[in-house]
Amino acid sequence: MTEEEKNTNTNEEENDELKVVMPEPNRVVMTPEVFKEQPDYLKVFANFYIAQFDQRDLEIMNLYDTDHNVVDINHYLMVNIHFPRKTLIKNVLQYHDYNFKSILEEIKKDEDIDPESMTTYESWADWYEARRKKIPGSLS
Repeated sequence: MTEEEKNTNTNEEENDELKVVMPEPNRVVMTPEVFKEQPDYLKVFANFYIAQFDQRDLEIMNLYDTDHNVVDINHYLMVNIHFPRKTLIKNVLQYHDYNFKSILEEIKKDEDIDPESMTTYESWADWYEARRKKIPGSLS
């Protein structure tokens, strides 16, 4: 073997030792979240609730909170308030629909109203004001 061949073989061996082999990345594709279909009355109530939350005006809702439902909902809203309203409604109902339903059940017991028939924001706003007027010493 000539000197040149020896040098060539040595360089190839060194190149093989320094060769970096990059593995193929493991790719994981997450399936999109499937949202539960919610009834319109619940979407409307969630929208009204979020509006009251934004105005820091949930005193009436607290009257119907028996199992810390308001705390659970409010915590979720605080963490995710940066979402647009439509997205926030969809997401809060995905994880806290049972909290909203519990509040509505308490309202139904106390107020003799059918929450399922209240399908507009205005009907909830009117109910809220009427309920506020029943409180002695209320300013509104």
